[in-house]
Amino acid sequence: MRFGSHNLDLSRPRLMGILNTTPDSFSDGGSYYQNGQLSLDLTLQRARKMLEEGADIIDVGGESTRPGARPPSEQEELDRVIPVVESLVKELGALVSVDTSSPAVMRASVRAGAGLINDVRALQREGALEAVAESGLPVCLMHMQGQPETMQAQPTYSDPVVEVIDFLKARAAECERAGIDRERLILDPGFGFGKTLAHNLALLRQLNDLVALGFPVLVGLSRKSMMDKLLGRDVSERLPGSLALALAAAERGAHIIRVHDVAATRDVLKVWSALDETPTGLNPTH
Repeated sequence: MRFGSHNLDLSRPRLMGILNTTPDSFSDGGSYYQNGQLSLDLTLQRARKMLEEGADIIDVGGESTRPGARPPSEQEELDRVIPVVESLVKELGALVSVDTSSPAVMRASVRAGAGLINDVRALQREGALEAVAESGLPVCLMHMQGQPETMQAQPTYSDPVVEVIDFLKARAAECERAGIDRERLILDPGFGFGKTLAHNLALLRQLNDLVALGFPVLVGLSRKSMMDKLLGRDVSERLPGSLALALAAAERGAHIIRVHDVAATRDVLKVWSALDETPTGLNPTH
């Protein structure tokens, strides 16, 4: 798949490293701030480390979408995101994804060299479809029931798998009508975005139903609160659960896995993929 100036082979699962430039994201919020200001040096250090560990994409987000989060102003988001994207592209040559729903941030990110738009609101904000259509870049469309401020209040579905797939199919069709080619579309079921533990498990259990639509599928399960409900673990103690979920997603056909812990996830997927490889000179039936 073409991501701006980068090509990425999605025939095996790829890793997207998370780089939140927000002061309040649920896991790493404020990690790259000094004296109340975002530090470009710290963000680049973290991105460089993720790339060295095997990240294929760096996903930069300037809006916290944790439950109850306050949305930033457009200017706040631009100030948090664009200098980081420019530096990642120019200094590290990274393939950068920008996690945004704002058409202005999308356009500025394209000018800064981003290769992917990752929208938790699936291009439903006014002007977002047009911004991506003009960009020529691929876009990830995510399902979210409600908005971050209220999405976990009382999520309800008759059938979460059917409803999420139907929503994403409808958004993909809308994108195509707006001039965004099917080959530029990636789908994300939105684990943890307006979903209970039971909803999340059902979606993961049947992830291959979404994969069967023929679009690349991105999943974000890293350190999510479902580990607290399953294991009673704090955010800092969720690595084993995150790895198990990443492996389950890969086994069900996920193409891009969005993670905080790149090196550990890479190792798990490398061991898993080795099981399907036949060593040279060996008879696969023995």
